[in-house]
Amino acid sequence: MSGTSLATTLRAWFTPDSVAGLNSSKKPVSFFEFWPGWLFYAPVVVFWVFNAIRYRSVTLPALANPRIDAGGICGESKNDILNLAGLIAKPWIANYAGMTTCGHNDGNDLALAQAAMKSAGLHYPIVAKPDMSCNGVGVRVVRNDSALAAYLAAFPRAARLQLQELVNMPGEAGIFYIRHPHEKTGRITSVTLKYPPTVIGDGSRSIRSLVAADPRLDAVSKLLLPKLGMKAERVPALGEAVRLVFVGNHCRGSTFKDGLDIVTPALTAQIDAIAQDVQDLYFSRIDLRYESLDDLRAGKNFKIIEFNGSGSEATNIWDPAMTLVAAYKTQFFHYGQSFKIGNTIRAQGLKTIGVPKLFNLWRHQKRLMAAYPAND
Repeated sequence: MSGTSLATTLRAWFTPDSVAGLNSSKKPVSFFEFWPGWLFYAPVVVFWVFNAIRYRSVTLPALANPRIDAGGICGESKNDILNLAGLIAKPWIANYAGMTTCGHNDGNDLALAQAAMKSAGLHYPIVAKPDMSCNGVGVRVVRNDSALAAYLAAFPRAARLQLQELVNMPGEAGIFYIRHPHEKTGRITSVTLKYPPTVIGDGSRSIRSLVAADPRLDAVSKLLLPKLGMKAERVPALGEAVRLVFVGNHCRGSTFKDGLDIVTPALTAQIDAIAQDVQDLYFSRIDLRYESLDDLRAGKNFKIIEFNGSGSEATNIWDPAMTLVAAYKTQFFHYGQSFKIGNTIRAQGLKTIGVPKLFNLWRHQKRLMAAYPAND
């Protein structure tokens, strides 16, 4: 077998489930996939304003998850959300511990982290991440005390973070779940299957050359190569799989595929049971890792990394095969649901967060994100 054919075979083996058949597209990127944010989201902002006028509240979606800060629009705590899980949901969540860095960088952070890990039964390797963040900012795999100490030393003072077990299941997905307060069961409205950028070594070409030879990776090389630095010049061994980023985010170069067709009654029932055991969770994208697509369809062998709130989007819109019209329909449907759920909960007597408070939360999160350590 030639080196090229072996590399192709190994790529198929390394990918948890073949991308082929999942709305695969010959296009490496959709024409709108990397538009500037202000351009792509302009119609979404108009839609939000329309609903704000209709429902007489700009911040009504903050009530869609009333126990989460601002409903998860922004400024929410990852630890606080996971702490809402009951006895049914907890076994499905990747083990974690929360902590707060010291007010002064006096070297005591590591001892606090070690105590938190011991209390939670965590062992290296772990994933260190900010308690308040988005898009994988500040997320890093930590494999020993010295690496954790360095991460903590670079972290903002008196700021919360999360230490979570490293889940080594090969598949990664985002499952959108919606349930209205009057409904006995919820439903899955979107599934995104995430494929991190990976190259398979042939023993002769550098990572940079392997990226250039792959149409998708070449199209997102501006997202990948600056972060890799000199590592891009390394020549991987024949058959060596090199994952180029840890965090499976679209903005970091991962390929997102629409996976709604994998949804089964078994998966829906399991996600519903878990979500209903997280207090007052009605609107959420659940990010998880899974062993295989067959297991995911059967509603087994997966671990939840986090629950996102009203600020999350159905990320299947970034499938290269997605049309712009379908993407906006998906956006409008989901954010429309957040307004409807918030309106129902408001009718029960709860008051929504005010615009000034929401703005302050956003500003606080933005300030923290600018100070976090570099992510993997």
